[in-house]
Amino acid sequence: MKTRDKIIYASLELFNEKGERNITTNHIAAHLGISPGNLYYHFRNKEDIIRSIFSLYQAHLETSFQPYEGEPATIDLLIGYFDAMFYAMWEFRFMYANLTDILNRDEELKSLYLVTQQQVLTRCSHVLSKLNQDGVIAIDEEEIPHLAETIRMIVCFWIGYKQTHSSQMEITKSSLYEGLLRILMISKAYSTSESRTTFVRLEQHYRELAAAPIE
Repeated sequence: MKTRDKIIYASLELFNEKGERNITTNHIAAHLGISPGNLYYHFRNKEDIIRSIFSLYQAHLETSFQPYEGEPATIDLLIGYFDAMFYAMWEFRFMYANLTDILNRDEELKSLYLVTQQQVLTRCSHVLSKLNQDGVIAIDEEEIPHLAETIRMIVCFWIGYKQTHSSQMEITKSSLYEGLLRILMISKAYSTSESRTTFVRLEQHYRELAAAPIE
């Protein structure tokens, strides 16, 4: 792995474990056993590193939430979408935990974030529209963008909500699965008689994951 990539992934690991506000470029260099000068050869500052991490986040969102075509909406397909939501929340949890501060410090990143989130909203709306056409959910077409936005809102702000409404500040996989279960609860309200059992099975699947021992 190239030094630049090592810096990106080490930074992501440290930001997630220690909190982005607690980690400096010197911490990252020390963690990798390289000089600060070597790090600055590849990145101008910490914001530059965060933008590179954001590129990984963008790539995940782009590939994971494409509307499905030419196949039935199976439970495995739905699990794929929900697992992709969980991956985004867990792998980039430092960003969600400190989103407002990070974006306020970097106008360039904020612009990228807004464009990316609009693309996510569009893709999510397309997925919901296809599920509606296939009889998995029953919803008026004009309400689909609002449902998509509600799902996006939970994904983006669930971590902040848990941290401000609980004495437990640590972000755990179990707490993130609780967020997925809220999205499922909302989604199940739009289920059809044919898909109700599928949503119940999905809830059971993620309740089991939420109750699993912390790794």
